[in-house]
Amino acid sequence: MTDKKAEMAQIELVIGKILRIGVAVSATLLIIGMLLAIIHGGTGYSEYQFPTTFTEIFSGIAAFKAGAMIMLGLFCLILTPVLRVVVSIYAFAKEGDYLYVWITVIVLVILIIGMAIGFIKK
Repeated sequence: MTDKKAEMAQIELVIGKILRIGVAVSATLLIIGMLLAIIHGGTGYSEYQFPTTFTEIFSGIAAFKAGAMIMLGLFCLILTPVLRVVVSIYAFAKEGDYLYVWITVIVLVILIIGMAIGFIKK
């Protein structure tokens, strides 16, 4: 196997590990959050209230609030494919496929704009 093929195989393994680890971490956080909700009899927040900022999430986790743990798990789940896009940009650049680098950069920019709009609208 050539060096370039071996390096691409290594990058594909890294992408697979990122996806597996991201899903495992997210699932673990969500399960912990659900167990906390069962133990405490609720999320730790009123009916229509939940943490939406990182400050609220981390202060809620420090207070062992189930809703904050669940929100962190959801954030990690959303972050997982974004990290995959970032690693894909590197992989395409190493491969020398610059058309796909630009397409993937555009996808990343769209994801970032979507997240920014979500933060602004709250």
